[in-house]
Amino acid sequence: MGLDNVAVHWPRTGRFYDPVAPAEFVDFGEIVDVPRISAPTAALAELIAKTGTVRATAYTELVDLILGLENVLYATENAAEDEDPVIDPDGCAWIAEGVEKFVARHRPYGETVTFESVSEVLRALLGDGRLAEQQLRWLDSRLDKLRDDSGEPPQWNFTCAELSVLAAFYRRCAERGFAVYADV
Repeated sequence: MGLDNVAVHWPRTGRFYDPVAPAEFVDFGEIVDVPRISAPTAALAELIAKTGTVRATAYTELVDLILGLENVLYATENAAEDEDPVIDPDGCAWIAEGVEKFVARHRPYGETVTFESVSEVLRALLGDGRLAEQQLRWLDSRLDKLRDDSGEPPQWNFTCAELSVLAAFYRRCAERGFAVYADV
C-alpha cells in the first residue's frame, strides 16, 4: 500500500470529496506517444490520464527535499483535529512551481535525476542565498537523514520529463480549482 494523490473537486460539497473525472486529464495520455519517453514517465502520464491520480509514494522524499518541508504530498500540515488530508488549489500551485523550478535548474546537470544530482542542484541554489552557510547546513542534515543505516543514499532514478509530468498534474489541479486528496 502507498500514497495516492487523487484530484478532487474543491471545496467539498457534501460529506466526502468527489473525485475529478479522468476526462480532465485525458491529454496526459498524449505523452505516452512521445518518442524516446522513459517507461516511468509514460506510466505516470498514462495513470494520470486514466484516473486523475498520482501514485505519490516514490516522489515523497524528493518533493519534501525540493520544497524544504516534510510530508508535503501526505498533506500533513493540517492540525490533528482537521479531518481531511487535502492539498488545496493554492498548495497544488506551490508544489507545481517548486518542482517546475527544480526541473529548470536541473536541466544543465542532465536528464537523469539522482540523489547526487539533486544534492548538486540544491547546493548551487542555496549557495547563492543570503543565508548560504545556514541553508547548506540544513541541506546537509536533510541529505544525511535520507541515507540508510549504512550511509547509502536513496536510489532515486527519475528523469526531468517524469518530474515535469508530476508538476503538470499539480499545475492542472491549481489552474482548474481542484484539490488533491492524499489517500493512504
